[in-house]
Amino acid sequence: MPELRAVSGVGCKGPACFLLRMAGRTLLLDLGRGPDAGRLPDIAGLPPIDAILFSHAHADHTGGLALWQALGRPPLFATAPTIALAGLSDARPLEGCADILGLPLMTGAAGHAPGAVWMRIGGAEGLLYSGDVGTEGAMFRADPLPRAAALVLDASYGMATEGLPDQIDAIAALAGSGPMLLPAPAGGRGLEMAAALLARGHDVAICADHRRVARVLEGHPDWLTPQGREGLALLARARDLLPDSPPEGVMIAAGPNAERGTAQALAQRMAGRPGRIVFTGHVADDTPAQGLIGQGLAQFRRWNVHPPFPLADAMVAAVAPRTMLAAFCDAPTLRALRAGTGWPLAPGTEMDW
Repeated sequence: MPELRAVSGVGCKGPACFLLRMAGRTLLLDLGRGPDAGRLPDIAGLPPIDAILFSHAHADHTGGLALWQALGRPPLFATAPTIALAGLSDARPLEGCADILGLPLMTGAAGHAPGAVWMRIGGAEGLLYSGDVGTEGAMFRADPLPRAAALVLDASYGMATEGLPDQIDAIAALAGSGPMLLPAPAGGRGLEMAAALLARGHDVAICADHRRVARVLEGHPDWLTPQGREGLALLARARDLLPDSPPEGVMIAAGPNAERGTAQALAQRMAGRPGRIVFTGHVADDTPAQGLIGQGLAQFRRWNVHPPFPLADAMVAAVAPRTMLAAFCDAPTLRALRAGTGWPLAPGTEMDW
């Protein structure tokens, strides 16, 4: 009987790490760190791991690689963009893999970030692990989820219903009223925001980290939508953004919580302009983002890169699982999903089928 246990990632916002036992094999799905306080999964007592599969390059899914040695250095698998962006030089490409150690494997583009994938392991009677998934964005390709007996679904936004088009309109309106700093992950929503705002005629500048990701994507155009390829070309019109650049136009800089790099330097200088720093993703504990929002010096306006509830509900209907876990949301959100949906949620952090 297949078994899945959330080592980390259910009842909290990461780090992602799931233990799958199936047909005599033991796999880890993601091995993350953070996003709050650099937290790592507790790997004490885990059985020998046959392989680790990574869904995408974000640190809350790949940043626990420091634990690889303690896990016995099992084989690593990731897509080519993830290998390039996360520095997973020891990983083998997932592209073209029809099985992992004899277990049938199906992958598809997850839309969330460059090279992000969902994975179905064990066929239609197996597990579908969504990783982080997002289908609203215009840049990164997203493939429909297939049917599976068990599902681990990205439920980061819980019962929230606001769609990305309205969010883009709101941020574009702010962009027209003066200099604005958008701290963002370079390997995710940052490039999509830059392309969308450039297409609307805004003056946009991006940092060196975003330029680096754009160069990686130029070598992997199949991971982009046709509109995404146009957006990537459009980025040539963006100005270069440096830590000492003057505040003007839309400034898109890594990291996403103004905790490092160009975003940190610019946020310190932009704090005297209340409301002109806009955070759009998870606000991590004990970061400048949390402090600036708490002091009224910055604001939060979401830019969806995970599914809002109507899309998440449609995904559950499409997969039609017999059992599932809702991942990457906190305990109150998980309780709301248990009370407010008909999803076949397992009672705890484990499931078998």
